[in-house]
Amino acid sequence: MELLTPDLGLIVWQLVVFGVLFVVLAKFAWKPIISSLHEREASIESALELAEKTRQEMAELKAGNEKLIADARAERDKVLKEAKEASEALIAKAKADAQKAGAEEIEKARAAFNQEKVAAVAALRKEAASLSLEIAEKVLRNQLADRSAQEALVSTLLADAKLN
Repeated sequence: MELLTPDLGLIVWQLVVFGVLFVVLAKFAWKPIISSLHEREASIESALELAEKTRQEMAELKAGNEKLIADARAERDKVLKEAKEASEALIAKAKADAQKAGAEEIEKARAAFNQEKVAAVAALRKEAASLSLEIAEKVLRNQLADRSAQEALVSTLLADAKLN
């Protein structure tokens, strides 16, 4: 049991050595260790603050980028809408011009057709009158070959003229 219980002298010397060691360490090692711990704590704090600041800047940049993307999309949509409206207006104008030109061509064709129709009718009338005169001349020559037939025709024509 002696091995388990130390002597009082040993305990005193151990306390004295511990005290001296504590004083030496407190005077020479404790202050540099504490100051290096404070420096490390300050550098960690500044690194954390820098990381937080950087994270906030990144969030602001991301929001700015999203705003720029949204603006670009809105501008693209606006340009596409304007282009679509311009193309629709151009198509509508081209259709209207084509319809107008078609109507003008139809009107010209109708006018030409009417002119040709009038000319054809005039030619037919002239031809019919010419044929009628030739037939009448031939008929009259045959009928008026003798004198009595001529007198009968003249009296018939006079009678018809008085009625009208």
